[in-house]
Amino acid sequence: MDIRTALTTNPVAAPALAELAAQLGVGADRPRPDFIALHCAEGLAEGFGRLAVEALGGAGALHGGTTCLGVMTDKGVATSGGTGSGAFAIFDPEGSYGTGAAELGDDPRGAARSAVLAALRQADREGESPALVWLTTAPGAEEAVLDGVRDIVGDKTPVVGGSSADNTIAGNWAQFSGDRLLRNGVVVSVLFPSGGVSTAFQGGYTPSPRSGVVTAAEGRRLISIDGEPAATVYARWTDNAVLPALTTPRSILADSTLNPLGRVSDNIAGVPMYLLIHPATSNPDGSIELFADVQVGDRLWQMEGTQKSLIERAGQVARASLEADLAPAGALIVYCAGCMLSQPHRMDAVADSLREALNDTPFLCVFTFGEQGYVTPAQSRHGNLMISSTVFGQEP
Repeated sequence: MDIRTALTTNPVAAPALAELAAQLGVGADRPRPDFIALHCAEGLAEGFGRLAVEALGGAGALHGGTTCLGVMTDKGVATSGGTGSGAFAIFDPEGSYGTGAAELGDDPRGAARSAVLAALRQADREGESPALVWLTTAPGAEEAVLDGVRDIVGDKTPVVGGSSADNTIAGNWAQFSGDRLLRNGVVVSVLFPSGGVSTAFQGGYTPSPRSGVVTAAEGRRLISIDGEPAATVYARWTDNAVLPALTTPRSILADSTLNPLGRVSDNIAGVPMYLLIHPATSNPDGSIELFADVQVGDRLWQMEGTQKSLIERAGQVARASLEADLAPAGALIVYCAGCMLSQPHRMDAVADSLREALNDTPFLCVFTFGEQGYVTPAQSRHGNLMISSTVFGQEP
């Protein structure tokens, strides 16, 4: 197995793809990658969706989506100016890879099932469970999408990825598979690599002593905690760092980045694992809009993080994904866009922590509006403000 990465800040699709192809060593008369993860800033999506397959040598399985401002690789950070793009190519003739896509429509779960089945057909591995599913979906229905993926591959297959993003949360995200461009879709890749795969999924936050039980909620709208308006409780928990809205809805994304909510998703050896939830908007009626679903009866904690913890956590998650007997060939990293936007000037330090943890292994990191990862020994989950690291090994 050979894994290569590429990085560019060229704002025009055709020359950007030419730069990526040159760095990857692919083209019309060069080896064809068996799988490419191609992620770009919003302005490049249209051109990438039309031109990528031909420009990158007719990749066997090409999986694409937009990422907030750009990407990060072992070669550096490409977010300044909001025009970055990057590629992660696997050359693995002994493995099997496939990609499928579908519009979410009014049935995200069914769309995810269709995309997985299409990916398995392309890989010629129908009826089998892959070693990994790489996922890119439009924000808003991630839990249903994960349910659809699990309907086909089961609970034990790691499903890892991120919700496609744009630069300003204006809805300008996109997903693409081969030359098919979607704006509200899901792209799924099934990977049967010849080497091993190991993954980790964590957040850089710790629980505070403050918690309460959801007493009213509708999907991603948190209405009340312990019988009080959610925004009132949240303001008290954060010592008024995140104030309720008065007369009009108010974005609290930035204010809540270091004080998100969390709930216990699993316990491993008696240690609770917290799945993070990013509050997005405070409403005048006291409710809070979130980036993940909640249900009546969920116990929520106020979580606490620091700028330092968000930098250090990336390297810690990467190290956690490195199994002792796994010689790394490359890694795919998912890093929350909210965490990136809270410290854009410090992303070089995050890149350094990843390079050190991964021993300069090639990696591609995307910045997403929701993160999906695998929590052993349970199943893959959707969260916010999270980091995942998935390492591909040279040998099984």
